[in-house]
Amino acid sequence: MAARFIFITGGVVSSLGKGLASASLGALLQARGYSVRLRKLDPYLNVDPGTMNPTQHGEVFVTDDGAETDLDLGHYERFTGVSARRSDSVSTGQIYSTLLTKERRGDYLGGTVQVIPHVTDLIKEFILKDTDNEDFILCEIGGTVGDIEGLPFLEAIRQLGYELGRDRVMYIHLTLVPYIAAAKELKTKPTQHSVKELRMIGIQPDILLCRADREIPISERRKIALFCNVREESVIQALDVGSIYEVPGRYSEQGFDEQVLKIFGIENKIKPDLARWDEILERVRHPKAEVTVALVGKYTGIGDAYKSLTEALDHAGIANTARVHVRG
Repeated sequence: MAARFIFITGGVVSSLGKGLASASLGALLQARGYSVRLRKLDPYLNVDPGTMNPTQHGEVFVTDDGAETDLDLGHYERFTGVSARRSDSVSTGQIYSTLLTKERRGDYLGGTVQVIPHVTDLIKEFILKDTDNEDFILCEIGGTVGDIEGLPFLEAIRQLGYELGRDRVMYIHLTLVPYIAAAKELKTKPTQHSVKELRMIGIQPDILLCRADREIPISERRKIALFCNVREESVIQALDVGSIYEVPGRYSEQGFDEQVLKIFGIENKIKPDLARWDEILERVRHPKAEVTVALVGKYTGIGDAYKSLTEALDHAGIANTARVHVRG
């Protein structure tokens, strides 16, 4: 079948877990027998994260072919086992660098170069490149809906929904449902406003992932579905968990992957095989030993600065049924 494209956006605040959500969905689709590729579109003007401060950005994840990319590509690799490539990461800086090179070379024949169509065409070209051998391409859009620098990316994916048809494109939006302690209530208004912002751009999300620190009552999920124009079963809870390796199983329990296939009109009655995830969780929850490892570095106070290293230590612990404590 022709590749289908899933675009994951975020709203309300950053750091809600779009990368983990994308990686988890990729793992669930793999567990149903599909091939996947994950990509990251970052709106910042830096050409790549290679010279960015770890205190702001976290680690630089280096791909097998030498690209310096966002740390989310590390999550993609760890969850799916698919090696990331240079073609799986792009920033606004890279897009504009390519654009200006083309303009100086005369590729635009002296015409006026504009965000639409020239910038958006380059973004679409990146998204569509090298996708012939995959069933699903998952593209995470960095930043938050409403950020001015992210608008060209959102416009590009809106155009792709029109050009490829909605049978090949779907949109997932991750938002925050905060708990207000004084009122003792979960508030859905931030999610409503975030979806409204997205719809003003021309994108109607198909699935909402609602990040919360506690169970969202069914009445509140119905309210979100009604005000955001999505099906009730497509409002998926993204609750806090003890280990990131619980996330695929939690999403699967709520039918996240099933909803994705349903929206695409794909009949797949194969239940996802999550045996390896269950085994990982068993080892994480019931270790037979503990070990403490000292990590010496310049940015040890920043949790994400050495993400791949700490994850490698965690994986080593899982392989040996041990809990690893890392001290910086």
